[in-house]
Amino acid sequence: MLATCDVSKSFGGLKALSAVSVEIAPGAITAIIGPNGAGKTTLMNAISGFVAPDSGEITVDGASIAGLHPHQVCRKGVARTFQNLQMFSEMTVLEAVATGRHLHRREPIHAELLMLPRARRAERAALADASELLDLIEVGQTYRERRAGDLPYGYQRRVEIARALATEPSYLLLDEPAAGLNNEETAALGRTLRQLAGRGLGIALIEHDIELVMSVSERVFVMDTGAVISSGTPAEVRSDPAVVRAYLGDAHAA
Repeated sequence: MLATCDVSKSFGGLKALSAVSVEIAPGAITAIIGPNGAGKTTLMNAISGFVAPDSGEITVDGASIAGLHPHQVCRKGVARTFQNLQMFSEMTVLEAVATGRHLHRREPIHAELLMLPRARRAERAALADASELLDLIEVGQTYRERRAGDLPYGYQRRVEIARALATEPSYLLLDEPAAGLNNEETAALGRTLRQLAGRGLGIALIEHDIELVMSVSERVFVMDTGAVISSGTPAEVRSDPAVVRAYLGDAHAA
C-alpha cells in the first residue's frame, strides 16, 4: 500500500496540508477530490518528491519515501502525471513513451553516446515496450510516428500516461487526467483506468469530473483547506454533509 500518515506542509504562513492521511491500495482506484485550493496537488507533490513534507510519513509497501527526490520516488515504484501536460513535444509518440524505460536502463554512458550494440539492443527493446503500452491505452499505429506535440489533446493525455507506465510503477498518481477531454474521451479514460487497476496497479486519481470519480473509484478521500474531511465509498462521501458544505456551502448542506 502507498500511504501518507499525518503529512503536513506549510508555505510561509499558508498551511497547505494539515495532518493528511490517505491510503492507495494495489489494484484499486482511489480518488482524492475537493474544491480548488484544497491541497490535493500539494499532497501529490509531497508523495512524488517535488516538495518535502514538514512532518508526517509517506510509505510505499512499508518503506519510507518521505523527502526523496522525484527520480528516487519513481525508482520505488511511484509514477505520476501532471495537471498541465509535460510532453517531449518534438519526439515521436513512440520515442516519448520509450523515455520512461530509461529509468531501468543500465548501459554505461559511453555505450549510449556511441550507440554500441548493447545500447542499440536496449533501445529496440524500449521501443517495443512502448508500442505494447500504446496498444494498452488504445493509441493506434497511425499516431506513433507523429510528433507527440501534434496529437489531439486527448491522445496527448494518453501518451503521458503511457510514459508514466513505462517506468513500471506499482502506483500511478494522476493529476486531473480528464481536464480538457470531451465526454467520449473521458469515458475511454475511465475504461483504461479500470483496465490498469485490474492488472494490479494502484491508482490515485485527482479529478474534478465527479461523474468519472464516482464511476471508477472504490474509495474516495475528500479534502478541504489542506485536510481530509471525509473518506469512504463514492456513495458514502456523496451524501456526507461535510462534503456538500465544502463544495456548495452551508445552505445546501442543511
